Amino acid sequence: MRGTWLFAFVPIVVFIVCCVALFAHYKAFDMLGLAAGGVIALLIGALFAKDYQGFWDAVMRGIASPTSVAIIVILFVIGIFSELIKVTGLSDGFVWIGGELGLSGSSIAVFTFIAVGLMAMATGSSIGTMFTAFPIFFPAGVALGADPALLAGAIISGGILGDNVAPISDTTIISASTQRFRHREGAADIAGVVSSRARYALAAAAISVVGFLVLGFVAGDGSSSSTLAGAGSAKPLIMLVPVALLMVTAFVTRDIFKAITVGLITGTATALAFGLIGTRDVVSVTDGALTGYIAAGMHGIIGTVALVITVFGIMGVLNAAGVLDRVVEGLLASRFVHTPRGAEASIGLGITATTVMFGGVNSASMMTFGPVADEIGSRVGLHPYRRCNVMDCFAMGVSCVVPFVSAFLFIGALLTSGYDTIEPQSALDLFPAVLYPLALTVVMIVAVLTGWGRTYEGADGQPVRDQAQALIPAPATHLA
Repeated sequence: MRGTWLFAFVPIVVFIVCCVALFAHYKAFDMLGLAAGGVIALLIGALFAKDYQGFWDAVMRGIASPTSVAIIVILFVIGIFSELIKVTGLSDGFVWIGGELGLSGSSIAVFTFIAVGLMAMATGSSIGTMFTAFPIFFPAGVALGADPALLAGAIISGGILGDNVAPISDTTIISASTQRFRHREGAADIAGVVSSRARYALAAAAISVVGFLVLGFVAGDGSSSSTLAGAGSAKPLIMLVPVALLMVTAFVTRDIFKAITVGLITGTATALAFGLIGTRDVVSVTDGALTGYIAAGMHGIIGTVALVITVFGIMGVLNAAGVLDRVVEGLLASRFVHTPRGAEASIGLGITATTVMFGGVNSASMMTFGPVADEIGSRVGLHPYRRCNVMDCFAMGVSCVVPFVSAFLFIGALLTSGYDTIEPQSALDLFPAVLYPLALTVVMIVAVLTGWGRTYEGADGQPVRDQAQALIPAPATHLA
């Protein structure tokens, strides 16, 4: 970059300015508008590059990364399934359940947080679960009297909780695979990582449940079954069958595409068989335009896809400019990382900064920062499970829900729109309501400061509590 490598941050700065202008000044939420801000940021950033063509080559490499392509394809297929759930009115079924069980605006957020967490745990996808859960729980919960921002925060929190502990989650797999043993072959095993992570996730989940319950009583209007007599219908609940089949398929095959295929086929057949939709609601042509839930699902997700493309383009520039390499060199040269607590703090701060730079896309940030965490933690003998969990939980914490740069908040805000009787929520509205990642950050800070759950790598890779029993390797230079 011209002048100094710090000018590689120009696209990020311009993008944040566009976000602030769109949300804070104009008070508008538009994913295509946000994506346009990303394009403008890249155009301006290119003016500061010594190699103009090289700048755009870096952008293309970022956009064409496997993570970017996978997210885009998943967004399209899940967008279609989400639209199917919306048009069949499954939310009316949950309104009916709320009336029957006596759920109210003060308790629906807790119920939603737990239910969505279980859904995300089964599918291993936080964002995918959000697209499925919002049309199911959001309109129903608001109808029961829940505060819209709090309810949306419960859905996002549940998605992140399930993703955090799911053995089939991409983040779990990535975080484990980047942390290698020093005294035996291989990387951290998934089962050991998940079991050792449970203490942190469950503690944060318990704090979140209490928080949602208290805030629900404060913000809810108290509506319950007594005020919703005759509201909703049990008939759309039949659509829970294809939702369950989708989750079971995802759990068994660990393949989100197979799961969505099963969900779409069985969901369409079920909706048609029970008269929830007609054939024209699947696909049809009206006045020369393609209509139906398939076309609507694709169209509704275009803005989010455009945003993903621009954000990954910006990340490509940061990588090509060597920004992350400089971060690595600075961390490894610091004396701060020579103690277990200092090493864990460095891992937490490093993955937090990386996740923020990646717009909250924690799978991409862990792939980038994972080798750094591996190197830092192994120098003080930290067990791969501990290194993995410190990195993963901080990446799932506040860093993935920072306003103006968080994909989770952008998508959550998008999914609160499109309802005639519900005011759309902005990313700023949602941030204080995403209690799980906020609680998880507090839990991990306590764990780092107190050493709660800290283990070291002993002989044959076994975890030990005492650092004196750890076989600490000499400083290595195998960083990828």
